[in-house]
Amino acid sequence: MRTSKRDRILDAAVNVINRDGVRAVTFESVAAEAKLTRGGLLYHFPSREALLRGIDEHLVQAWEASMESLLGKTAGEATALERYQTFVRVSAQSATRAELMFMLESADPDADERPWGPAVRRWAPLPPSAAEQDPAALDNFVARLAADGLWIYEAMYEGQLDESVRAQGAERIAGLLAKPDGSPSL
Repeated sequence: MRTSKRDRILDAAVNVINRDGVRAVTFESVAAEAKLTRGGLLYHFPSREALLRGIDEHLVQAWEASMESLLGKTAGEATALERYQTFVRVSAQSATRAELMFMLESADPDADERPWGPAVRRWAPLPPSAAEQDPAALDNFVARLAADGLWIYEAMYEGQLDESVRAQGAERIAGLLAKPDGSPSL
């Protein structure tokens, strides 16, 4: 399947970020990486903000597509346990610089709703409410924290973790998730 110019631009922008950081994203740098003219890039993204928003959405779509590919179905078709286990397993994969930077940016409480929020809420266990005394909900959230920690570890230390150790860790975290009856899925 042929890649659209818009996707080509976004892939090029992600390459620039992974190599040189977000500050290096200019119309010129992305156009050169995509092998397009500046005008061709402006046709799809009339401002740098539009380009950054497009990158954010592109990364989220790729992340969610990796979840669906691993699971073989969408979040809406999956059970909560299936979604959570898939989240853990995808979190075990090394984060790219671009993913980390945009995920951290989306954590800004003053920012408008970012694309990462709804996607993460579809796939990851939510924090239990203080009024909720549900040990299974707390177990699931603790597993999410462990998966997030594994993802950040991989991003910070650039995949220094041995692949088999990372996979074993992800499976151990997935085993912490509660089955619908509340028991661990070990």
